Amino acid sequence: MSDSQEVRDIAVTSYQHARTRSITAGGVTFAYRDLGPRSGVPVVFLTHLAAVLDNWDPRVVDGIAAKRRVIAFDNTGVGASTGSTPRTIQAMAKDAVTFIRALGLEYVDLHGFSMGGFIAQVIAQTEPELVRKMILTGTGPAGGEGIKNVTRISHFDTVRGLLTLQDPKQFLFFTRTANGRQEGKEFLARLKERILDRDKPISLRSYGAQLTAVHRWGQERPHDLSVIHQPVLVANGETDRMVPTQNSVELARRVQYGELVLYPDAGHGGIFQFHREFVETALNFLERE
Repeated sequence: MSDSQEVRDIAVTSYQHARTRSITAGGVTFAYRDLGPRSGVPVVFLTHLAAVLDNWDPRVVDGIAAKRRVIAFDNTGVGASTGSTPRTIQAMAKDAVTFIRALGLEYVDLHGFSMGGFIAQVIAQTEPELVRKMILTGTGPAGGEGIKNVTRISHFDTVRGLLTLQDPKQFLFFTRTANGRQEGKEFLARLKERILDRDKPISLRSYGAQLTAVHRWGQERPHDLSVIHQPVLVANGETDRMVPTQNSVELARRVQYGELVLYPDAGHGGIFQFHREFVETALNFLERE
């Protein structure tokens, strides 16, 4: 890569224009995007069930990247990354650590949304020295209330989406109020803003593996979250159907240093619906000593 190309890449603060890079480690070639300032502790984004790089709301990514370096990636077997997608959250966490260390990062903040929040919790428990702070959104603890039902809810809303010619995320992420429906449409439009260099969709095989991992997480015995000593910001909508909101309340209560934010008339995608408020809260949390 030329020096001028490197300068252009460093200057990128828009997720829409951040180029897709790749790095190989542990036999896997990981696809990722890297934007924002080069100084400070990077924030690694861990994404949700069935998601690839293009499923992150650009308003959330750009908002955080205005002040912090943001790295989003496809874990093993997902999107443009190679390999076979694991069937446990623990194995996904191990692969995420492999990716983070391959970038030469020794200290990171984590933002885990939904399934990504499961992965972040495992990383904090197994590699505590790697993590400075965590933001856990739309997520819950192992064995949490209703998490084992994610597969059933996802299948139901996928069928509902097909029958109504709508994206299932309109049902899965947002409330059915007039406001929730409008916010869902705006979120889905934002996901299409990137035109060039879009990611590959997740394969059915990888999606199936992820569903298995999420179901197993929902059936696990509760973890001792008091061992998580890092500051944790927990955020969700007040009426999350996928990972019931009570799980967010439990997370914030069970970690040593938890803070909780709940958004009104919002569901699983509350941080996307309230992206302005969430970005402000997240940056304040990350920049606080």
